[in-house]
Amino acid sequence: MTSLSPAPGTSPVQGLHHLTVMASDPQRNVDFYTQVLGQRLVKVTVNFDDPGTYHFYYGDRTGQPGTIMTHFPWPGARRGVRGNGEVVALAYSVPAASHVYWQARLAQHGLNATASTRFGQPVLTFEDPDGTWIELAFDDGVPVQPWPASPVQAEHELRGFHSVTAWVRNTDAVRQLLVGHLGFSEVGTEADPQGPRTRFRGSGDGVGLFVDVVERPGQPRGTFGAGSVHHVALRTRDDAEQEAYMASLSEAGYRPTPVQDRQYFHSIYFREPNGVLFEIATDAPGFPDDEAVEELGRHLKLPAWFEPQRAQIEAHVPRILNREYGVTIGRRNLNSQPGPAQAEPEADGHGVQVLTAGRPLADARVAMVLLHGRGGTAADILSLEREFNLSAFTYLAPQADGNTWYPQSFLAPLAQNQPHLDRALATVDAVMSELAAQGIPASRVVLGGFSQGACLALEYASRTPGLGGVVAFSGGLITLDQTGDLSGTPVFMGVDPRDGHIPLSRFEETVANLRARGADVDARVIPGLGHTINADELNAARAVMQGIAGAMG
Repeated sequence: MTSLSPAPGTSPVQGLHHLTVMASDPQRNVDFYTQVLGQRLVKVTVNFDDPGTYHFYYGDRTGQPGTIMTHFPWPGARRGVRGNGEVVALAYSVPAASHVYWQARLAQHGLNATASTRFGQPVLTFEDPDGTWIELAFDDGVPVQPWPASPVQAEHELRGFHSVTAWVRNTDAVRQLLVGHLGFSEVGTEADPQGPRTRFRGSGDGVGLFVDVVERPGQPRGTFGAGSVHHVALRTRDDAEQEAYMASLSEAGYRPTPVQDRQYFHSIYFREPNGVLFEIATDAPGFPDDEAVEELGRHLKLPAWFEPQRAQIEAHVPRILNREYGVTIGRRNLNSQPGPAQAEPEADGHGVQVLTAGRPLADARVAMVLLHGRGGTAADILSLEREFNLSAFTYLAPQADGNTWYPQSFLAPLAQNQPHLDRALATVDAVMSELAAQGIPASRVVLGGFSQGACLALEYASRTPGLGGVVAFSGGLITLDQTGDLSGTPVFMGVDPRDGHIPLSRFEETVANLRARGADVDARVIPGLGHTINADELNAARAVMQGIAGAMG
């Protein structure tokens, strides 16, 4: 199968840009990737969606695209479970003559490596400290910029990425994305212990050319946690090409995010139908953009918008030692922190089931509470967590009895929905109380909902000022007689002007009521939306959430 030029203004994707993984202990992570694998810590910064969490970048001397392994360390986080819908392994390219050297080095560090052959090349597979599968593919790949201070001898150093492996339910969905829209070519398929393995090749001639997909129909999805791959990033040459890809992917129904400024590259994110999260990242400006090559990895680097919070951020992030330079970064002593996060209960103590996703509750500082619509389920609306793609948040979704919060339309006389409405409001209040008990006050919570759940979210916010934000997908206020001060509360509301469940007049009355009480309302009337949620609404909701997370410092 030949590669294609998938859209006007684009050329076929070159290959891999970087991989982002969740870790637990930050010092252990730094030591493994620098001292065992011999990579350079090219940048120490923070998660731009959660500035209280580190973001480590490892790579060759300057962190060229195709060499960049990145980690978000969440101290005490529970380990993830591999499954469908995610990347499960990263392979580095290694000189073929280094096979014996690396077998001995891994054994010296107590790592059990499994040998195999893949598409005719020898491969060693082992786990990093959090259980991420790391692989060495011995293929004499293209050399990268050597790191003179690496503890690995120069002739044996890793040569950037070789490939990633994703587990999926259906390979054809990935084929349509990679070959049909991004210009990869299909190399072939071979047997794998988990199922047929199909290899796709990017158009470049350097490092990080391959995406392998293993088809595992009927197998469970992965559970995100320490050691899980958050996303895989593919390379694009510049901002203009990235914009063209964003337009073509939107037209194809992939719902990419708006461009995100990641300081060292620009990014868009989207999922393919199996659930694998992809990013398309630009090559520029690169890691030496804000510090000299000789200084890479010595300092905590922050984007300009976080510099006013530097003292607060440095006090919150854990103290780490970069052994390459003998310098310490951060000031928080992890020994004084609580132990590993425990599994959250599925009930709030009042007999209501509450499903959770995202960041473990014990490790989160911001939360989103999601309320499903009439006839929906907590599991349905909790799936929005994957669309928001904001790792700072813990997500909670209570389940209404009988899948309905109250029996009649939200416009019915109030008495017709009682006592069910009061019980529904009490359920939300119980979830909010549990969050407060866990150290997350209402000011750090975004309350969101769809349809009946959106109406309930707006009503709760109207009666309980002080929320961090409100997101209402197709909803309106149940009552218009509340008078509490909502000054500064960000609210997003979206509706179709012909929505049969949410009259436009009630939507407009709701907007006027909230604005009169000081709320900062982003209200959008969206022709053709129907009674559903579109990509623009998800982006607007994400903006509300990012505002809360970013303000935390």
